[in-house]
Amino acid sequence: MNCAIIGGSGFIGTRLTGRLFGKAGLRLCIVDKAASKAFPQLTTLADVRSVEQLRAAIPEGAVIVNLAAEHRDDVRPLSLYDEVNVGGARNICVVAREKGVRTIVFTSTVAVYGFAPIGSDEAGKIAPFNDYGRSKYEAELVLKEWQAEVPTERTLVIIRPTVVFGEQNRGNVYNLLRQIASGKFVMVGNGENRKSMAYVENVAAFIDYSMSFKPGVHIYNFIDKPDFTMNTLVGNVNRILGRPERIGFRLPFAVGY
Repeated sequence: MNCAIIGGSGFIGTRLTGRLFGKAGLRLCIVDKAASKAFPQLTTLADVRSVEQLRAAIPEGAVIVNLAAEHRDDVRPLSLYDEVNVGGARNICVVAREKGVRTIVFTSTVAVYGFAPIGSDEAGKIAPFNDYGRSKYEAELVLKEWQAEVPTERTLVIIRPTVVFGEQNRGNVYNLLRQIASGKFVMVGNGENRKSMAYVENVAAFIDYSMSFKPGVHIYNFIDKPDFTMNTLVGNVNRILGRPERIGFRLPFAVGY
């Protein structure tokens, strides 16, 4: 089986490639605009904004895992969200039709729900509050159109993870843990707000598992449980570092806000 990991040079893609590399009967390729530092020999350079480049990079009948995305908060111009996330999905579908692709796994985001109430599931109201969440949901709709063309033969898996953390990542969770470890962290409010997170190896394992799903549309939120309150998270980090778990000074929420 051929497998093309689009955006495979990134954080999740590198972890997924490491998990799949050497798997019997699986021929892997990474399709990305930058070469993979961990697996350069598997990389074919291509930008999802170019149908021609995708056409040259994606093998016939491959399982496509689409991890490519513009996701940072400081993306400029804002049109890049649509060009990469939505336009990229359209281009992938064009090539998927030409190459006889029957399975696409797409990593979306829980940002499609916006400020969702606690306990929201996959049927929750779609109400993104930023261009990232909006463009990711629009990409989902593009991919659903592709699947609906031959619904008894095509498989679409949409995975909506919360913030993903793990080794080799320097994102939000890393910055939070670094701040706590520095001893300069100040708790704002009562600390009962919850932080939903997903460990990268678990996300990669689920993508691996979902590649064998049967035809249809399969949508999953991905969150590792339990959610930690900030009190619990800070206490755990302090304990691991040999410090008292008790949180001393707290900044009143109104002042912090």
